[in-house]
Amino acid sequence: MSSNLAVKLRSGTRQAHTAAENVGFMKCFLKGLVDRECFAKFLGNLYYIYSELEGAIASHQNHPVLGAVYFPELNRQAFLEKDMLFYYGNEWKGQITPSKAAKTYIARIQQLSANEPILLIGHTYTRYMGDLSGGQMLQKIAQSTLNLSGYEGTSFYNFEQIPDKKAFKEKYRQALNALPIDDVMVDRIVAEANNAFEFNMQMAQELEGNLIKAFGQVLFNSLTRPDNPGSTEVAEC
Repeated sequence: MSSNLAVKLRSGTRQAHTAAENVGFMKCFLKGLVDRECFAKFLGNLYYIYSELEGAIASHQNHPVLGAVYFPELNRQAFLEKDMLFYYGNEWKGQITPSKAAKTYIARIQQLSANEPILLIGHTYTRYMGDLSGGQMLQKIAQSTLNLSGYEGTSFYNFEQIPDKKAFKEKYRQALNALPIDDVMVDRIVAEANNAFEFNMQMAQELEGNLIKAFGQVLFNSLTRPDNPGSTEVAEC
């Protein structure tokens, strides 16, 4: 029996995916308008999100459903620590704090971990499949725009333990489809994946003030006109 969860996640989050790409911060990013300080803040928030998410998933790795999609090679926390060291130096832990939206996101992960860990699948899908797909494009943009050499400052996007990303994504989709869950749970996981997109959009929107400060209101407005089609969507999962 197949849950078709992977198919339903993709179709059920398509609208949210496009909306996320039309947030001003992401529009500017995709057009190569990246400010170093703003990008460091972006990764700093992700450090807190992934630390919480990966700790939660690891604590449930023996769960009969969630454990079936536990792939530690996806873990990003250690790579984000490298990026924090690059941008902020040895005392980085004292220089970063999660934003308001990141705190809300973290609270949701904690709530699910304590009460309904299966729904964490919606978050792992949204984050990791995006990182393995459109995230690879974002890495190239950041490397070019910020004049970064190698993976310095973009270790987050470097999945060195997954050399064949296409094959891994197929394995991940098969694992999702094989989960022993009913249609009601499938729909709830898809709804939670849409929640994850919303949290990510809120974190991106918080950074728009930093971008306007760096590049000016007029340029920001010209680059963020509404209704752009999603440009990384073709690469998504």
